[in-house]
Amino acid sequence: MVNTEITYSISELAKEFDITTRSIRFYEDQGLLKPQRRGQTRIYNVQDRVRLKLILRGKRLGFSLAETGRLFDLYDADRTSRTQLHTMLQLIEEKKRDLQQQLDDIKIVMMELSSAESQCQQALRSLVQD
Repeated sequence: MVNTEITYSISELAKEFDITTRSIRFYEDQGLLKPQRRGQTRIYNVQDRVRLKLILRGKRLGFSLAETGRLFDLYDADRTSRTQLHTMLQLIEEKKRDLQQQLDDIKIVMMELSSAESQCQQALRSLVQD
């Protein structure tokens, strides 16, 4: 069972996830994190920590903050929803398509660079022979 009484300061989370406190405040401004307040002090709970971890993982996988927020909203609305699962599957499929396109583009650029490299090397060899 998760202890929901554990709390974290913004600096503790920043240190744990190796990000700036400014980044955490930005995620809060975007509505992705909702810490409690004690005066000016932000108090983050276990759910905030999990959400921060998911935000950062989503970013590494290419999910926008809007997409992550959409998933959080779906989760908050209904934690066992078919809609949530279908939306997640749709987002995954879109990301896979995007990544495949990027991979194809990278392969083409690599071939073009290799061709340009060969032409440059050939031009250098012909200059040396002259």
